[in-house]
Amino acid sequence: MSSTAICPEWDPINKDEWRGVWVFIETLEGEVNEASLQLLNPGRVIADKINTELVGVIVGHNVKQMLKEPIYYGADKVIYVEDSRLSIYTPEIFAETLIALIRRYKPEILLAAGTLRGREMIPYVANVLKAGITADCTDFDVDVKTRDLIMIRPPFGATLLAHIRAPNRRPQISTVRPNVFRLPERDPSRRGEIIEERVDIPEPRIKLISSQDIRVEEIPIEKAEIIISGGRGIGSPEGFKMLEELAGLLNGVVAGSRKAVDAGWISHERQVGQTGKSVKASLYVAVGISGAAQHLFGIREAMTVVAVNNDPEAPIFENADYGIVADYREAIPALIEEINKRRSKAR
Repeated sequence: MSSTAICPEWDPINKDEWRGVWVFIETLEGEVNEASLQLLNPGRVIADKINTELVGVIVGHNVKQMLKEPIYYGADKVIYVEDSRLSIYTPEIFAETLIALIRRYKPEILLAAGTLRGREMIPYVANVLKAGITADCTDFDVDVKTRDLIMIRPPFGATLLAHIRAPNRRPQISTVRPNVFRLPERDPSRRGEIIEERVDIPEPRIKLISSQDIRVEEIPIEKAEIIISGGRGIGSPEGFKMLEELAGLLNGVVAGSRKAVDAGWISHERQVGQTGKSVKASLYVAVGISGAAQHLFGIREAMTVVAVNNDPEAPIFENADYGIVADYREAIPALIEEINKRRSKAR
């Protein structure tokens, strides 16, 4: 049965009417989300290949002081909507505002960060526009003849890379997890056009009664400079206490592999890998982690990787800058002792 017979409203559209690469720029508490700015990097490459403009799109309240940031990071122009009804984030209202802009301008590509908000509202946008969406992309290419975006992501298991197209739909929508792409170089000398738009914003169907900030003592692992990460080889939740001690000495944070999360030894918020988070730490210490492809995906941007494993054949050693073949119950206490010794001498 053809797709037309199943969904007759999904007939092919006139792709020539759709032009431009858009990056949805997320803002929070008066600042631009860095994960959104990272997408200006692949967005710039795609736009140049198909000879079109790169546009940052911002919707919210009190956003005027942030409008130049996307231009400094590579956008040709910024389109924004400023409205007091956008002062409180409501997925439906933010999505409907973005949808109105897309219908007005008809961009052929929309990229958004796979943050909590991005994962929540961008699928809503795709559903309303009958555009489809590819989540958690790790790379992009574009067919310059058809202008079809090639969205590349690892399927479940991460043993292959899937190349996905939406040849008869516009816009082509994709989300990307934070830290998959590097932040472009910031150039304050860049100039671009800033356009204010007004749209009919619907009244929210929900009302915020109260809110409360949840204090998090540790910084998120995706922002941490030093990470001590444990895997299945740790063997128990007690072993993570040793990692916490080492992390404390180095002013770092503790993370874990999926195996450690599945075992309940560490929370999912601290998971590194394909189904967790990507990190860009200056130092990443992998303890008792074998080095499966799913985990390696999450540490591609780490600057220095140190592996501690009692199996000399563990794949992690092929992807580490330094390796320690030893039982972590001997290696980690030795590292802690050495750090304490050197600090004592320095006093």
